[in-house]
Amino acid sequence: METLYVLLVDDEPRYLETTSRLLARKGCSVATAASGVEALTQLSKEPVHVVVLDVKMPGMDGHETFRAIRKTYPLVEVILLTGHGTVDSAVAGLKAGAFDYLVKPADIDLLWGKVSEAWDSYRRHAEKIRLAMLERSMQSPRDIMKQKGSDIDA
Repeated sequence: METLYVLLVDDEPRYLETTSRLLARKGCSVATAASGVEALTQLSKEPVHVVVLDVKMPGMDGHETFRAIRKTYPLVEVILLTGHGTVDSAVAGLKAGAFDYLVKPADIDLLWGKVSEAWDSYRRHAEKIRLAMLERSMQSPRDIMKQKGSDIDA
């Protein structure tokens, strides 16, 4: 079975330590980052399926980090997390494509449920892309050239 890779991003060391340990007990691999910049560095080095991202952080905040993740890693699902939740912040995050928005301290079972749902979503999207690429690779060169020709005409 494929391993779920989660990146937990929060500027509170105690929260990172406790939550990463609890998520790891659920059977996933958990990496942590204490800032948005560190999160982007982690994403460039390790496979990640789901990011749990604190919104309120010094420097690069969660919304800015989320936009950078979405731009560079569009398949990665992001769950926004905050201890200072506002309706406007939640709406903005969800409109931007966040998988979900939770308020800290989120119950570990609720968080795990959302992480699991986000992973399922990641796998569905990845499978659609894989099938589309497979279908494309099975086309004859003539069909591909016809498509390119119609793209040029359009």
